[in-house]
Amino acid sequence: SPSTQTAWESVFYIQFEMPGGWLLRGIHHYMAHAMVMLLGIHFAQVVWDGAYRAPRELNFVIGMFLMLVVFALALTGYLLPWDQTAYWATVVGININATAPIAGPFIAQFLQGGAQIGPETLAKFYSLHMLVIPGGIMALIGLHMYLVVRLGVTSPPWSPVAAGRKRDEAQPSGHKPSGARVCTQ
Repeated sequence: SPSTQTAWESVFYIQFEMPGGWLLRGIHHYMAHAMVMLLGIHFAQVVWDGAYRAPRELNFVIGMFLMLVVFALALTGYLLPWDQTAYWATVVGININATAPIAGPFIAQFLQGGAQIGPETLAKFYSLHMLVIPGGIMALIGLHMYLVVRLGVTSPPWSPVAAGRKRDEAQPSGHKPSGARVCTQ
């Protein structure tokens, strides 16, 4: 279980004494940063291609929740080494969350786990980082990918191919597309 007495020592052991620990910790550190950057690039691509429009609105909302969960994963992981940088970065992160309207103070109190940042905060961040958030990410990624497969991908607006098929040419007004029903009442 996480402890403020042993958190820093365990990270020191992994980093400097465990064979290959420096590599494992480095991969974890840099890939976490890469995941956040790639998520930002993916978000920009979705907006650029207009993939947030019908019929993909739900998938866009799920993607936004997924981005928030990834940010929560980054925030909770930052405290775990329990050094001065981690402590003060967590103070700033919790204070930023506290400024959110209505639920902000509740979120900050929940994250802090007590009157001040301490052993309760470390235990909460550890359990969130190791158990709760990865489960949420897996569920959201599964749902996100299911909707991508079900609805198809969005090709760029300038592409003559719409998700693997020719784009429909603009029909003149009054023209009935083939296979369309006409209601006459």
